[in-house]
Amino acid sequence: QVQLAESGGGLVQAGGSLRLSCAASGRTFGAGWFRQAPGKERQFVATISVSGGDTAYADSVKGRFTISRDNAKNTLYLQMNSLKPEDTAVYYCAAARTVVPGPSLHEYDYWGQGTQVTVSS
Repeated sequence: QVQLAESGGGLVQAGGSLRLSCAASGRTFGAGWFRQAPGKERQFVATISVSGGDTAYADSVKGRFTISRDNAKNTLYLQMNSLKPEDTAVYYCAAARTVVPGPSLHEYDYWGQGTQVTVSS
């Protein structure tokens, strides 16, 4: 059983930046970030392979967000730049049992509690 804990969310103005962190209680394989806005389904944001060498992004965040990981610290990151009001959501980190997970929620076995990101216009 792996426990995940996100941090780094907050309120930021449009155009600003935030860095989310996700601390894992143990070693994880592939991992990803998802987000859920009020009244909407949880959606894929980014994923990263166990080595960190493979990443993938949703089109809506490509070029603005960067996913990374520090396996020595069992920590996952999401650097978010040029934030927009439509990025407002609860952000969740997730860990998979596969080496290179994809964008489907069903590929992920462990989830954090989420951290709120609010972008004001």
